[in-house]
Amino acid sequence: MKILAVDDDPFILEVLTSLVELMDGFDLLTAEGVSQALEVMADHGDIECFLVDIQMPERDGISLVRDIRADKRFERAPVLMLTAMADKVYIDRAFAAGATDYINKPFDISELSDQLELEKRRVEERRQQDERLTQTASGHSVSQSSAPFSLYQPFDVHDIDNVVTLTALENYVTRLSRSALFGSSVFGVTLRRAPHLFDGLSEFDFKSLIADIAEAISDQLMSTQSLITYVGGGSFVCVLEDGACLDRERMTDALNLAIHRMDLHDSNGQPLHLRVCAGQPVRLFWRPGHQAIECLSQAHANAESEAQRMEENLDKFWTLGESAT
Repeated sequence: MKILAVDDDPFILEVLTSLVELMDGFDLLTAEGVSQALEVMADHGDIECFLVDIQMPERDGISLVRDIRADKRFERAPVLMLTAMADKVYIDRAFAAGATDYINKPFDISELSDQLELEKRRVEERRQQDERLTQTASGHSVSQSSAPFSLYQPFDVHDIDNVVTLTALENYVTRLSRSALFGSSVFGVTLRRAPHLFDGLSEFDFKSLIADIAEAISDQLMSTQSLITYVGGGSFVCVLEDGACLDRERMTDALNLAIHRMDLHDSNGQPLHLRVCAGQPVRLFWRPGHQAIECLSQAHANAESEAQRMEENLDKFWTLGESAT
């Protein structure tokens, strides 16, 4: 796996070079700043992983992450941030820009080597599955594989503010300290009648509507500090930071109005009548890593339960109406 490491500290680059030389199957390129990194990227379109320092004098690493994600050659490459910064706001900005994970300085060499091996396996799995990016009619990018597509299979949605991969969101809530997550909460959003819609649409059309819903969620959360990911089954989970409060009913109404105004259609020109609902939020404070992941699952389940409840209420409404006649 070819890696580009970007850090303004030559000593850090020397440490990384020495580490990678001891590992099989890795090739390391280095750059001492964003400008040099862009030059290396221009000459090496086969870079498969990035190690990027957050704080550099010329331009910070977060701006480089945006450049990486804007380049179609590297849109899916893992980006690991290198940071000695304790301020959570920089971590949040890095993930929102498209970072996959982060590694604290000074490095734990064993942890760093394990992380690189993990990313190598993930890159090889994507290569074996022939995963690629497809652009939707709305201009978003979604991941597509040669393997059969199922309703409950997560996929990546790109080109939308604060929408990250599921792996990135799991890394975010797992690696941050419990105190850093204090005041944060997570909630789910589910597409109602998702199985029915999935069965009636092509893979392209279903992924396109998921990307459009992701854009609607991103727009509604723009005034908050948040991260959003698609978890499969027509559902999303969203992390809200710094004590932001969610009015679940208001969010549901705002999302459905935004989606209605999109006037969505499938590839055959048929209108898509979509409705979503938000689930009860779950607080993340004082949760260690594995329990934080459980909170993501609980928020997902809450949204799906709410969608099921609303569909059952709708069925009861029509059943009572028929009985009355």
